[in-house]
Amino acid sequence: MATHAAVAAPTLPVSIDDVRVAHDRIRDSIVRTPTLISKTLSKMTGATVYLKFENLQFTAAYKERGALNTLLQLSAEARAKGVIAASAGNHAQGLAYHANRLGIPTTIVMPTNTPTVKVMQTEGHGANVVLHGEMFDAAYAHARILEGECGFTFVHPFDDPRVIAGQGTVAIEMLEDVPQLDTLVIPIGGGGLISGMSTVARALSEAPGGHPIEVVGVQAELFPSMYNRINGTDMACAGDTLAEGIAVKEPGAITSKIVAELVDDIVLVSERSLEESVSLLLQIEKTVVEGAGAAGLAALLSHPERFAGKTVGIVLCGGNIDTRLLANVLLRDLARSGRLARLRIRLQDKPGALFHVARIFDQERVNIIEIYHQRVFTTLPAKGLITDIECELRDRAHLDRLVGALRAGGYETSTVELA
Repeated sequence: MATHAAVAAPTLPVSIDDVRVAHDRIRDSIVRTPTLISKTLSKMTGATVYLKFENLQFTAAYKERGALNTLLQLSAEARAKGVIAASAGNHAQGLAYHANRLGIPTTIVMPTNTPTVKVMQTEGHGANVVLHGEMFDAAYAHARILEGECGFTFVHPFDDPRVIAGQGTVAIEMLEDVPQLDTLVIPIGGGGLISGMSTVARALSEAPGGHPIEVVGVQAELFPSMYNRINGTDMACAGDTLAEGIAVKEPGAITSKIVAELVDDIVLVSERSLEESVSLLLQIEKTVVEGAGAAGLAALLSHPERFAGKTVGIVLCGGNIDTRLLANVLLRDLARSGRLARLRIRLQDKPGALFHVARIFDQERVNIIEIYHQRVFTTLPAKGLITDIECELRDRAHLDRLVGALRAGGYETSTVELA
């Protein structure tokens, strides 16, 4: 892993000048998103935390930057023939939006199981969507075939110097707005964002009057692809992660080279920490982020000793999360904090049994949301039943008091815990 004592290799394909030119090229057509301090998250993590709100871009993700930088460098002939990409996520929408704005025909190849809402959003930006294959690899291969057959220009989501330079403009803005940042915590999927941002960080660190800026990458534990590449490990890359935006099995060749040279460390975060971070950002900062967008905060929550006392910049890289999934994440967070609970209570199957239990809930000022009776599928005697009661409480201590009161009343009570 990189150290600040090392001198960046001159063979790296992207320089600070490339990023600065990219910023001049795209700045009038993207949102200069704010970089703001979070006093609450700073107190929680022990670091001084600044957030870069890239979820406020028009398509709700930083991917617009690299896509636009690439589009603006195409020849007139290439523009006329059009561009193509393989993506079911933010790259598709960012590319489609700016290509449509510039009058460039766009084709996006997506796997056949891509959610309808993502297909509709991409088509809404004027793209021609082609559904092919069940997995991304099949969609990617088909896009490359169409590239050759139709003369399209393929726009890679991360492994292209023009894309990397565009993504690096995030760091240009962050370090202009908050020059005192000494640590950047950046999500890694294919590596385009961290490659561009680490290029800027290293150059400014080594500039006259500069100060060391550490760059730390973050990956989901289920998809440690860049971590494997850099550290020579062989952990599996599979699973249903909340951070699907960084669920990349194979990082780029170009990005891997830059990361190996310029990035100081890569940390892994659990699904639970990603869920907690999505919930905290909504509750504290009143901002919606997707799983990948919450990865930076998840790193601080999971490795507090790693960042304690530092001035940290976190990129909220995207905000495209399914509303039903977001609701599920928030409810699970309520359950883990004790504000939402399901209690399993053993009762006698006779009149008044539920009434007497409900009285205890009333005495403890607990709101009952749902009640489920189970008489048949139980190991209890025929005159017994299991009742599950979902309820709303103030906090974990309130839940503990309720359970204590139920048990004191003679009721066998247990909590149904999340996995």
